[in-house]
Amino acid sequence: MNETNPAFATAAAGAGAVGVTGVLVLADGTVMCGRGVGAVGHAVGEVCFNTSMTGYQEILTDPSYAGQIITFTFPHIGNVGTTPEDLETITPAARGLIVRSDLTAPSNWRSTRHLDTWLKDYGLVGLSGIDTRRLTRRIRDGGAPNGVVCHAPDGRFDLPALHAQAAAWPGLTGMDLALEVSCRQTYGWTETPWRLGAGYGQITAPRFHVVAVDYGAKQNILRCLAGLGCRVTVVPANASPEDIFRHQPDGVFLSNGPGDPAATGVYAVPTIRAILDAGLPLFGICLGHQMLALALGGRTDKMVRGHRGANHPVKDLATGKVEITSQNHGFMVMPESLPPGVEVSHVSLFDGSNEGLRLTDRPVFSVQYHPEASPGPQDSHYLFQRFVDLMAKR
Repeated sequence: MNETNPAFATAAAGAGAVGVTGVLVLADGTVMCGRGVGAVGHAVGEVCFNTSMTGYQEILTDPSYAGQIITFTFPHIGNVGTTPEDLETITPAARGLIVRSDLTAPSNWRSTRHLDTWLKDYGLVGLSGIDTRRLTRRIRDGGAPNGVVCHAPDGRFDLPALHAQAAAWPGLTGMDLALEVSCRQTYGWTETPWRLGAGYGQITAPRFHVVAVDYGAKQNILRCLAGLGCRVTVVPANASPEDIFRHQPDGVFLSNGPGDPAATGVYAVPTIRAILDAGLPLFGICLGHQMLALALGGRTDKMVRGHRGANHPVKDLATGKVEITSQNHGFMVMPESLPPGVEVSHVSLFDGSNEGLRLTDRPVFSVQYHPEASPGPQDSHYLFQRFVDLMAKR
């Protein structure tokens, strides 16, 4: 890895430094040189890191990563290839990826494409050969920077222009990205979780009807609901209370999603307050958790480095149980801002930040982490059953 000022890097890369076909340019002028992978071109976004050892395809297609360039701390990315069965959304929203080693060849019977081919097909720009440990420490200590990742097979880069683009990008604070990744039209979901030898199934005898507000919903969340007997109707992020109530749901689900919750809350909070007033069972995950907190009068704030990985311990304060969770969020709910009648239900054992809440007088709860991602592997699946039980009780 070469880490230099822009002037020196311009000379080195512009002269066609041997093997340099990709660069990362940060807003402060730092340049890191490596080898380009995936699509040719460049992408700007917030540079974050994810500590997961598996699930890179699910991570890259998680709509919650809109606006972000993902640094994988695990060095061997690509070893299980890719498969259409592991997509979390049809069109990936992540801006790009950074890895330590060259993308490894697939070694898995489910693989249908090499990761590099898959990245090209979806237009995702990547960079390998970077000291990801050093970059991760930089993010850990100084926060997630804005940057541009660029892949140019001829090794020629306009680094001043890339630096200017990184410096000019406004960052995620104040940015509403939910509308960019949300569905445009209401649709029904009936697909159930994947099973070995059978693939995905279809719900045949639904017991409940759930309306899911799509702020950037991962498909496996919808499958988990369907697998417990819920017919799901998915509505856009800016759906009105009337749009939701006309479906006569037994419960409402608030999905995960990207961006600043305060920005999304401009249109989402009034709708959530109407749902609360109606007394319907309500379950939120990730951005949905943050949206619920805002609707209840709470506050959210930007985290310095965020929580992104599949090894995050979270404690359920009611039972004392510790769950190993998958997480992806750069904003958090401030527990001291929550009003009376709202209890903190879960906390992070990494930093003590809020990971869940529940109402004491209504069938409403939410969590910050992703219970459908199964790193535990099923430590948190009880949350979906809890939602179903609330609908059954009502």
